[in-house]
Amino acid sequence: MRKLKKFGSLLAATAIAVTGIFTTPSDAVFADDANTTYSYTYDIWGEMQSSPDAYRPTKHISGDMFEFEQEDGSMVAKNFVEPQGQFIRGNKIYVCDTGNNRIVEIAFDGKEYKGVREIKEFFGEDGESLTLNKPYDIFVTDNEEMIISDYGNERVLHVDKEAKLIKMMTVPDVTPFNDETDARKFQPQKLIMDTAGRIYVQAEKINKGLLEFDTEGNFTQYVGASPVTFNMIDYIWRFFMTEAQIAAQPKFVPTEYNNVAIDSEGFMYVTLATFDDNKYLTANPVRRLNSTGSDILVRNGNDPPCGDLKWDNAGGYNGPSHFYDVVTFDNNSYCTIDQTRGRIFAYDFQGNLLYAFGGIGNRLGYFRKPVAIDRMGDSLFVMDAQYSNITVFELTEFGELINKALREYQNADYDKSAEYWNNVLRLNGNYDLAYIGVGRALLRQEKYAEAMDYFKAKRDRRNYSKAFEQYRKEQIEDHIGDLVKALIVVLIGVWLIKKVRKIQREVRECD
Repeated sequence: MRKLKKFGSLLAATAIAVTGIFTTPSDAVFADDANTTYSYTYDIWGEMQSSPDAYRPTKHISGDMFEFEQEDGSMVAKNFVEPQGQFIRGNKIYVCDTGNNRIVEIAFDGKEYKGVREIKEFFGEDGESLTLNKPYDIFVTDNEEMIISDYGNERVLHVDKEAKLIKMMTVPDVTPFNDETDARKFQPQKLIMDTAGRIYVQAEKINKGLLEFDTEGNFTQYVGASPVTFNMIDYIWRFFMTEAQIAAQPKFVPTEYNNVAIDSEGFMYVTLATFDDNKYLTANPVRRLNSTGSDILVRNGNDPPCGDLKWDNAGGYNGPSHFYDVVTFDNNSYCTIDQTRGRIFAYDFQGNLLYAFGGIGNRLGYFRKPVAIDRMGDSLFVMDAQYSNITVFELTEFGELINKALREYQNADYDKSAEYWNNVLRLNGNYDLAYIGVGRALLRQEKYAEAMDYFKAKRDRRNYSKAFEQYRKEQIEDHIGDLVKALIVVLIGVWLIKKVRKIQREVRECD
């Protein structure tokens, strides 16, 4: 029965796709198999489907491309060594070259990348030199102030664009750092600054959430602690254990985040990779936090944003996807990087998988240990700590159509959104989200019957139910007059029949 339903859905989808193809203008562009390399998505059945590339790798950026003047006056170009962080502001890329204890600023003029400066030290109010020790991450404000995670020195630096210190955040006087029995170090890794000037830091081995520092650099609170997960049976069983047995049991503690980013609306995105592999569908490895630290990420897709739905353990890469960083777009879509198999997963604002690409390897577009992802416009920049370079990905026509369809939908131009989704279908007739996208646009246009056809083609029960509910309401409203008239006719008919029978009865009694 499941196979029959799947076959029926495939026929319906094919019918819609064929209709779209034969109404295509003569200058329409169709997908070229040669352009499809390694991108894929998942269909309604959870099966992997090949897809045209939404992004195409174009080049590597490495440290030896840029020469900087040294103290002896010589010009030297050095490769990056295990870089851990990057930040893009405008046309500039700021690289945390962790192994070389420096920040490298790179500018893109539209054609090539040029080294702007190499930053190894900063200066306090008294002129004291502050050198970097394993800088792990960087955030740059609109006026080019830098917030740097100085991991090796156990501090966070806030400096201006002239490399002069504005403030410094060191070990906060809070648990677990002030616990003498713990001896926990303050080792900041990833960080961001919000629009109010507050700094949020993800620190190593801290599972209480993000550390928040105010505009003066004072620690204020932990934000967004990951919810505690535990097995209820084990929890109840603890009541019958001795203290020694309880001490030997695993602790029910929150999991720690491994990265943080901020979107255009000021909401924080966090990722975490520590969870039970068997519960990957409910682990919520990427989250969107509001001002109170609550997770408000929308997860209305057929499957939650968790990376690969199916996998094998070939090549020594075991288990589900483990997200390590996230970057957001203005249309509220976002991309995550998976360190397990070196893949990039893109999701829309509803949590639907748009496409996935990448992998572990030594070719352009593949990685060994991806640690950071950012964007310049629509282009993606993925940092690899082991290869010590950055891979640049450019948007393709297919990816651009998807972005435009999402943007126009959010701008409430549903006609234009549907037009772009139909163009996506011409490039990939098996792209489930395009059917759903057209259906959503038709739903917003109050074309409920047509929307139902598209949702039915991809077995989108949630949206089909919404369309059907509105369609039923519309039909009732359109025909309520006819129903009332019919009811009146029926009532009059019944009254007449009763009247005629009464007259007939009276006539018989008279006889």
